[in-house]
Amino acid sequence: MKPQREIEIKLKVSNPRKLKRLLRELGFRALSPRRLERNFLFDFRDGRLVRAGCALRLRAKNGRHWLTYKGAARTRDGYKSREEIESSVESEQALRQILLRLGLKETFAYSKHRTEYALGQSDKGGKSRNLLVYDETPVGNFIELEGPRRWIDQMARELGYRPEDYVTASYVSLYREGSREVAAKKGGRRG
Repeated sequence: MKPQREIEIKLKVSNPRKLKRLLRELGFRALSPRRLERNFLFDFRDGRLVRAGCALRLRAKNGRHWLTYKGAARTRDGYKSREEIESSVESEQALRQILLRLGLKETFAYSKHRTEYALGQSDKGGKSRNLLVYDETPVGNFIELEGPRRWIDQMARELGYRPEDYVTASYVSLYREGSREVAAKKGGRRG
């Protein structure tokens, strides 16, 4: 299996109803219904994966599980690009035990509701080369656009966004940033 290089951006969604109407008008179709997705990140006790800018993620959705290695992200011209190697796994619990036995530990967990959309042709494996996902998270709602840069720019424009709106931060970063903001607001109310 050849590693894939994903190119993606996120876009903050302020009006979900308007977005869904616009997606229908543009011809997007849901590949799957809205589903809860749980994500667990693992690292060695010395944090070497995070220090290298890499991630090892176990994802659980609808009774299925995937292990994903994400290489160090490169952000250039407003896009995030990184190597991604992913494989489905039969047993979440067995994989967790293997990872723990190898000296890794769970370092972060987050959940989101995700709906996947596609536009246009699929490749031979049935997966669209151009993917739009709508994520509902505790730190806000986001669109992720994954595909060639030209397609990302075109879709972002058609959805009413500009390159300045592109978000390249990971969900982990967004969650941590959101937690700090909440803590700062709570701390500010006491004084």
